[in-house]
Amino acid sequence: MPLSILIPLMLQVGPGGALPQAPLAIPKKKAEAVAPPPPHSDMLKDCLQLAMTRPADGIEVAEAWLAKAKTMQDRAGAKQCHAMALTRIEGWAEAAPLFLAARADTPESQADERARLAALSGNASLAAQDPAGALTALDLAAADSAKGSDRKLRSAVQVDRATALVSLDRPADAAAALAAARSADPVNAEAWLLSATLSRRQGDLAAAQAQIEQAAQLMPVDPRIGLEAGVIALLLGREDAARKSWQSVLTAAPGSDAAKTAQTYLDQLGK
Repeated sequence: MPLSILIPLMLQVGPGGALPQAPLAIPKKKAEAVAPPPPHSDMLKDCLQLAMTRPADGIEVAEAWLAKAKTMQDRAGAKQCHAMALTRIEGWAEAAPLFLAARADTPESQADERARLAALSGNASLAAQDPAGALTALDLAAADSAKGSDRKLRSAVQVDRATALVSLDRPADAAAALAAARSADPVNAEAWLLSATLSRRQGDLAAAQAQIEQAAQLMPVDPRIGLEAGVIALLLGREDAARKSWQSVLTAAPGSDAAKTAQTYLDQLGK
């Protein structure tokens, strides 16, 4: 369940004043937004299920498991379970180092699993409003995933790195991370959408238009894409296209926050 804590990407647009900020900034995510690796034991499977449904009990079980753990695998599993339970009660700052500790107890030969655990740590740090700590963890995740075989994970890690980099006011590095995300997984629609938003913020409207078109091909009914496409269209002087994009948001997601934003934009343009 992603946590939509958004990093502002303010932009003044069009004749007649400033358009309200489109909620299309690179989002922070809850730690569980990056899926943990498949459980390698029945104990981990049961503990994770408990952590997700009854986090206090999950923490108790994880602590007892760790106390009697004799193998690295059990230590990694107990720490991962404890951290996941903490994310359920928004203990982000406490969860982040536990995910890294679980990674440290995971063999280097399991590169993708180590990458997932580091990415979970980075996501937890982002939710704890610690982008510098998040970037440290996500850099580890990027190095791990480069040794692994899961290209979708590699792409997701780069999107998360871009999140941290935007928050640290490093837009050029964020753009490079998003380019890496698109290269690793060309059908990662989130990477294309966030690339369009960042390109638009940097004033490269030609790139923003091409990127939002690619995002729309991959996720044709996502209201965030409709909002961003409308903002880009208006900046390019295509008011009719902007209206159509925002109207599509009202149709696709009536009553949603995105629809309310789209209606505000349409109201500003007038009839």
